[in-house]
Amino acid sequence: MKSPTNKNLFILPSILALATLLRLAGIFSRPIWYDEAFALLFSSKGPAEMLYGTLTATSGGASDIHPLGYYTLLWLWMKVFGQSLVATRGLSILAGMATIVFAYRLAAELFDEKTAQTAAILIGLSPFHIHYSQEIRMYAFLAFWLALSTYAFIRGKRSRKIKWWIIFSVSAAMAQYTHNLAAFYLLPLAASPLIWRDWKSLLYAILAGLGALLFYIPWLTQLPSQVEKIANAYWVERPGAEKFITLLLVYVTNLPLPNTALLFLGLFLALTVIAIGLMQTFHRGNEKRDGIWLLYLAFMPPVLLFLFSQWLPVYIERALLPSGVFFCIWLSWVLVKTNLPRPIQISVAVCLLAASGMGVFQHLTYRGFPYGQFSLLNSTIEHKLEDGDLIIHSSKLSYLPAFYFNPSLPQGFILDPPKSNVDTLAPATRKILRVREFDTIEEAADKAERIWFVIYKPSIEEYTLQGHTTHPHLTYLDENFQLESVEELDDLKLYLYKRTTP
Repeated sequence: MKSPTNKNLFILPSILALATLLRLAGIFSRPIWYDEAFALLFSSKGPAEMLYGTLTATSGGASDIHPLGYYTLLWLWMKVFGQSLVATRGLSILAGMATIVFAYRLAAELFDEKTAQTAAILIGLSPFHIHYSQEIRMYAFLAFWLALSTYAFIRGKRSRKIKWWIIFSVSAAMAQYTHNLAAFYLLPLAASPLIWRDWKSLLYAILAGLGALLFYIPWLTQLPSQVEKIANAYWVERPGAEKFITLLLVYVTNLPLPNTALLFLGLFLALTVIAIGLMQTFHRGNEKRDGIWLLYLAFMPPVLLFLFSQWLPVYIERALLPSGVFFCIWLSWVLVKTNLPRPIQISVAVCLLAASGMGVFQHLTYRGFPYGQFSLLNSTIEHKLEDGDLIIHSSKLSYLPAFYFNPSLPQGFILDPPKSNVDTLAPATRKILRVREFDTIEEAADKAERIWFVIYKPSIEEYTLQGHTTHPHLTYLDENFQLESVEELDDLKLYLYKRTTP
């Protein structure tokens, strides 16, 4: 890797500044959803309660499926910076910026400064990366640890210095402590020397992998019970072949897109860019080796995750964020190192810019399910709340974010059907979160004079599409209470019911 010139020294900070601004753009306005609220409430309880809320055995395995690396880091962060959305999203932004830095350094190590700068720009503008570099979840850190482990892997391969293999070992273990699905990236990475026929690097990779496994053993012993939890109560369905199409959209524009026209436009842009990239990659003769390896890191983890999910469904695209980073590095190699004709190079850049614009706009403006204006919801109710009122949420999906914004309100939620694939919030976890729960709508409404009922519109639509008049919770309330008002806040519906006088 050549030393950067004085001019180049200012380019990476400029790219990072632009990337940071894009991630700050929605830090105040973007709604949170159930998973983010869970992370905030769960992490605030501290390590001892988090362990209890995760590892306590239930009839279906462990109470929760995630390791505690990110949650512990978020707990420490909140001790210093507080629990506001700005502070906690700032931690994810920091991880996102660090990922760009190591992706840049890897591309510079493999190729040159121009390729590295292009890679940093593409990741900085990537809607997929922007989304999860702002979300209060572990995925930005998953990408960071795996970008660092890949950089250390390449430096170790080239320099043969032990320190880089130690860094690889530690960062690989930290990735596993961040998310159990890190293994689906680490296994292809560690197998790379087989492709290169570099037997010495393979030996180092095996030894470093054993070191990472040793570091991970305390949690590895808990993994079987977490796998049992996934097998018995997890919302992910077995993926079909369409996931390979949606993956391309996720990598280029991110999902969802607001309408069918933009969906087809996004798919056209993604297929155009990828088709040109593939043609350039496989027409480079002996030079295609590096491009094929980057393609391998971008697409082998999704393939392995897809195949594994035919047995145990765990295929979630956000866990593929690290592969999305290497997809961007591959595109930078295509743009800079494959002698693309200038008009085609400009056309690819325009396609990527258009795709980024679509995805970022959707990210900043989307307010539908499973997101919601929960702070506004609480204040709407609070201004009209009377003594004896009860706020009932049809599910935990709207309850937990509302509870985060105002835990003092008299609100609770209806538990998911026991042993269903959505029954993911175990009793031990509910206990440490100190939530208010009801087994049925009848139990929740038993003694209330007025009920504020909160439900997502898609939850109602699930039943109407099956031929029902409305959601069963609403059916019960309509039969036993008098409807006073209905308000809509994007995809949230707020009903006010009053008990009828006998």
